[in-house]
Amino acid sequence: MALQIIRLPDGQSYTVTPVFAGLFFKSRELSTHINAFPIGWSVVLHTQDDAGEAPPSADAETTPHVRSFTRPTLQNDKLFISSISNPSSNDFKPATSPTRQIAMMLWVTLYWYFHQPEPPSILHAEASKHTPESGKPRGEWRINIKRDGVLRGRNLIPKLERMGLISTLDSAVGVAMDDSEGWSRMFVSRKMFWQIPGRLFLFTLQPNASKPVHSHPGSPTSSRPGSPAIGEPARPHLSPTISHSTAADLPGAPPPMTLTSTPTYPIGPFYSSSHLPTYYPPAPPLFIMTDNIRHPVRPKPPRMGEVFYTRFIHSVGQYLSFRVASLSPKAVPHMGPIGPKPPSQSDLQTLSDTSLLQKWLANPRVSAFWGGYEQDFLTHALASKHSFPVIGMWDGVPFGYFEIYWVKEDALGRYIGSCDADDWDRGFHVFIGEDWARGRVKPWLTSLVHWSFCSDYRTMSICVEPRVDNKRFIQHLQYAGFSKDKEISFPHKQAWFGRLRRDAWDGPAF
Repeated sequence: MALQIIRLPDGQSYTVTPVFAGLFFKSRELSTHINAFPIGWSVVLHTQDDAGEAPPSADAETTPHVRSFTRPTLQNDKLFISSISNPSSNDFKPATSPTRQIAMMLWVTLYWYFHQPEPPSILHAEASKHTPESGKPRGEWRINIKRDGVLRGRNLIPKLERMGLISTLDSAVGVAMDDSEGWSRMFVSRKMFWQIPGRLFLFTLQPNASKPVHSHPGSPTSSRPGSPAIGEPARPHLSPTISHSTAADLPGAPPPMTLTSTPTYPIGPFYSSSHLPTYYPPAPPLFIMTDNIRHPVRPKPPRMGEVFYTRFIHSVGQYLSFRVASLSPKAVPHMGPIGPKPPSQSDLQTLSDTSLLQKWLANPRVSAFWGGYEQDFLTHALASKHSFPVIGMWDGVPFGYFEIYWVKEDALGRYIGSCDADDWDRGFHVFIGEDWARGRVKPWLTSLVHWSFCSDYRTMSICVEPRVDNKRFIQHLQYAGFSKDKEISFPHKQAWFGRLRRDAWDGPAF
């Protein structure tokens, strides 16, 4: 297996290098970012074939056939972290919680693993040996987590299970007094992994305050500028642009509207001045009535201009991000991560959101479904209590407009009835304003689903209701896993009502 680069949602990146019996994950950001991850860690990864696939021998039933990992299998891969390489304690403080640090490393490792080519989903069993391949049962892609190496600690595996990162099919307390029973068959499935909020596990080590923070701006003490990976252009050094007091309020505070240059480190949903995970669970439910509809009190959306989702899309080579639209007369500056190549169409970054909407809604392709621009279009969208307006961006360049809403209080909820609209079902409206961004539907479509399912575990389905003559978009929805429930006659349109349920979703597109 050749060297690979994995880019995390927060802008950090790692090189993944094959080593004896496994892989070494090395941070590429340690010498270029003030808030770096540990230098790296090694994992042991191998494939343990079923007894039926092992070569015949006298002890085939008791000795599994273990081979080196080359590509993922459906359920036969085994993984554990074997060693950790921490940075010098002179530069960074040790992790406050070693368990959190190991959980972060395991999450990054799984993030890499579930970006690998998907294995065939067919299950081979004695009961289906005479069934044609097309009719054999299908299984769920998962990887087994072995209680070995760094993960051998008595309480570590139980803690990782309680954090929701790993799971087991044995849900009994067990009768063994040493508590060793039931913790040997842990796993993570792909479907399970992509519903885990990354903000629950990603964090950074805190620089040692007893030493100067920079040897030059944006670089840890006594470090040198990082070298690009083979085949990648060198990254220009970027100067810091916002004060520490301003950065300490992010994320969650309104982003600054004036920047002199690009920040040295990405500021988005994962950034934390306290170097702690930025995930907060949703509030407990409190119900109210609105227009004779009983529904939960909704949490406030992110603030105007705030980025709430980022992810690197490998097929495009750019970071996809979503932020809340803003009424600011100035362009909202992008402070999040960008891909390895400078973005094109950067002139769009100089336009305010109002100007972007005027430009996009003047396009006949868009206005055919949305109508023309109205002066209070964005004001009304921002004032809604059950939805919020969103600008989609590729490497910080705006390309489209979205509205994410709660179905129960929306017009859709009234038309499908309370029996078909659960309390935490979400939906979205969309138009793509830029022609150059068309053809990238699956990444942003599945990313909206990804954010919705990670934002609240109680959201069980995502709903859409495009106009029935929007054939192309409906086809994209079906490719992404949405299925038609029925057609709905709104006063202004005949709609194709589709739904994607949580248990039918495998993960976002790459």
